[in-house]
Amino acid sequence: MHAAAAVGFAGMAEDRDASALDARGVHLIHRVAEGDREALVEIYRAYQRPLFAYLRRMTPDQGLAEELLQDTLVAAWQSARSFEARSSVQTWLFGIARRQAHNSLRRRGIAVQSDDALAEAVDADPSPEAVALARADSSALAGAVAQLSPIHREVLVLKFVNGLSYEEMALVVGVPEGTIKSRLNAARKALRRLAANGEPGE
Repeated sequence: MHAAAAVGFAGMAEDRDASALDARGVHLIHRVAEGDREALVEIYRAYQRPLFAYLRRMTPDQGLAEELLQDTLVAAWQSARSFEARSSVQTWLFGIARRQAHNSLRRRGIAVQSDDALAEAVDADPSPEAVALARADSSALAGAVAQLSPIHREVLVLKFVNGLSYEEMALVVGVPEGTIKSRLNAARKALRRLAANGEPGE
């Protein structure tokens, strides 16, 4: 089979897998809304890995990320009746996780940075550092990502670790898609500077 065709088939398989997971997730959320605790356990099993990866990069330590994961599941239990399937279950859960993380950081006096001075231009193609982020898990790369501002780190994780689309990211973060693209572009530039000289730059 031609390499491009193989990649195409792999992408189609991933799309089918994602669709199947989301259909199952919607069913589980409806069960949770009816008070089914076993459905909540199944949601935890299905989504804990991407949620924890996201929270671990949003918060200073593993213990706090674990606590926030539990808080996210409790909040999902409490708000399941409000789920209207306007977004995927994963996107909805990421939105809950983000609110839990930001609330926790504020309570602890850890500032969540704003959009000041973000770049306006958006790269059309993935840059080398974006591809590296998607594929690598080295401690050096993790250290570079950890030095980025919270809003830059967040979009990199959502895009390249969790694979969300711009539309999904906008729903999670609560900003327009254009803002997401600007943040991602600025994050790539900051990561490039870190890779070059170890400094995030302005």
